[in-house]
Amino acid sequence: MRPRGMLTGMVLTTPARTGSPAAERTARTPVVCYLLIALSALVLLVGPAGGLNPAYGSGPARACAEQRYEHRWGAVPAELLGGHPLTADRLSSLTPATPGCVLPPTPSKIPELSVLTSLFVHAGWLHLVGNLLFLFVFGPAVEARLGRIRFLTGYLAIGYLATYGYAVAEAHSADGMRALVGASGAIAGVLGAYLRLWPRARVTVLVPVLLFLPLRFPAWLVLGLWFALQWWSVSSGGGGVAYLVHVIGFVTGWLFAWAARPAGDTLGAPSRTGVAQ
Repeated sequence: MRPRGMLTGMVLTTPARTGSPAAERTARTPVVCYLLIALSALVLLVGPAGGLNPAYGSGPARACAEQRYEHRWGAVPAELLGGHPLTADRLSSLTPATPGCVLPPTPSKIPELSVLTSLFVHAGWLHLVGNLLFLFVFGPAVEARLGRIRFLTGYLAIGYLATYGYAVAEAHSADGMRALVGASGAIAGVLGAYLRLWPRARVTVLVPVLLFLPLRFPAWLVLGLWFALQWWSVSSGGGGVAYLVHVIGFVTGWLFAWAARPAGDTLGAPSRTGVAQ
């Protein structure tokens, strides 16, 4: 199975108020967040995983096209550490998505840039929504607090750090030659930044085991438990999800918000609550 970043859980909320009029305007128009979401959705629409582009066929043909597409535009740990694309011999050792599916070499691929493209490639609609819902929920408030340029710079930098950290950890494993796709490392950084900026913000959680009874908890508890689950999942593995990317991204995002927070910022608590499931 292809390792992919996917944030687990469902969260619904509204952007937090940040205090100043300028920040309020930014919070109402989170341009960077919307552009990231729109670009990711567009990539899925035109690619094979979206299932809407007839150029990739259907059934086994589309499954093979998805695997080829992800290896072309995804981040492969062995390529990142080796500095060059995988050869045909190494690609032939991978399990094909369908019988007879051959992964062609991509000599023009630049591994360093593949980290950037991998942040916008997702393995399907569930993968896309599962990731970008978190960005839609927590991103606007963080973008408003840090500013658009700082937010975008941090988002991309965290995505790179999380991906390379995963590559180093998986260098000698079976996942070292499999493509990593998805924005979950960068988005986990947004969650970490949110926790740093508003640890006491109230989040309304819909608890499935209690018939979705809404309960309110502070952000430090909700996001802290989420992080603990990711950390536990690193050792237990499963599901083809690159949990280590989440862990690295979350910690890096927390540190980034701590270092990049505007001078004199009092870390005021948001005035709106969120809904998590």
